[in-house]
This record gives sequence, structure tokens and C-alpha cells, in this order.
Amino acid sequence: MFSREKRLIGEENFEKLNNSTVAVIGVGGVGGYVVEALVRAGIGNLIIVDGDDIELSNINRQIIATTKTVGMKKVEAWKERILDINPNCNVKAIAEFYTIENKINFDNVDFIVDAIDSRQDKIELICEAQEKDIPILSAMGAGSRIEGCDFAIMDIYKTANDGLAKKLRKDLKARGVKKLATCCTLAAHIKQDGTVGSMSYVPALEGAKMASYVVNELLKI
Repeated sequence: MFSREKRLIGEENFEKLNNSTVAVIGVGGVGGYVVEALVRAGIGNLIIVDGDDIELSNINRQIIATTKTVGMKKVEAWKERILDINPNCNVKAIAEFYTIENKINFDNVDFIVDAIDSRQDKIELICEAQEKDIPILSAMGAGSRIEGCDFAIMDIYKTANDGLAKKLRKDLKARGVKKLATCCTLAAHIKQDGTVGSMSYVPALEGAKMASYVVNELLKI
């Protein structure tokens, strides 16, 4: 199953990934593509957290969303898909939202992927990760963009053209957070009122970039 990857990184490095535990908080658009890439990269232990059900409007941008999965809990649909890809993956599916009142046990977690939409919950997750000294990568905005964005990993205080990042910078500074790895694009977004629109490939581009960063950080090669 992973023979091509082992030829690239070697058996020892593959075992590092197989023995790693990654928590992905929010498994919709961006987070879903992170999960897809991580399980196919051989991450052996995944914790997936999301309280949402799959809706018809998710189909245009969430890899787990199909006409057959509409109505299912996202994490339950993801658990099925993960085990279809790699039956040996250890999956813990938590059908709840991460909030300040409802935190997750991150004992023995090697890396946290933050793909939460809610700004306040995002802040709490970031602060908890840093307090527990767990590496974390936070997703910034993937909506309101139609071009094939050049997503990059950058510190939160170096982001631009991202409304979420702008608000987070102020909040995190007030909480004493001096740095934070984020995945962000500097590309300008399309101004919209109300519900943010999304294009199919943009969350995929961000998710792939984030998964790449996680794998490289776990391997450190």
C-alpha cells in the first residue's frame, strides 16, 4: 500500500509517520483534505473532531460530501473512508465541536491541525496547544477566492489579505501568543456580503499544503 512512499522516504521514516498521532479539529473543507492526505501518507493514528452533519451545500468543496453521505455525521463518514483507505489506521472520531467548555484530551498527540471556523474556539485551541507545547498549524481563510491560490506557511503576524487572520492577530496578541504557524494565501479575496462563497479546488490546495507541512514537521528530514 505504501511502497511508493517508502521508496521516497525510507522504512524508518515511514514508521515515524505510522507511529505518529495527529488531531484534526474541523474536518470540513480544508480539514477534510488534510485528513485525506494524512491517511494516504500513512499517519497511523488520527483523532478527528467535528460536530457537524454533512449537508447538500458541502458537496462543492468537501471531499467527504456526496449525495450518499448527506445527513451523516462528518466524523463518522470520515472514519469509514479512512478505514477504507487504510484498515490499519487507528481512528478516534469525536462528533462534537471543540469549545472552551468542551475540550479534547490531547495526551500523546504529536501534532494538532486547526481547521475550526469559529474564531473564539480557534483562539482557545491555539492557546491550549501552546500551553501544552504541542505543535499546531492553523488554517486561515479559503473562502471568497476563485483563483488557484498560492497557499504558504507563515507566521500569523506576517499574514495579509485575510480577514480572519487580521482579527486573530489582535486576539492572540492580547492572549500573549507571540507566534503561530498558519496556512494562508496573500492573494486578494472577492468581497462578499453574508454567507461566504467557496470554489471546489481552493480548500483542497490549502489542505494539501497543510498536510505537507505536518508530514515534514513529523519527519524533520
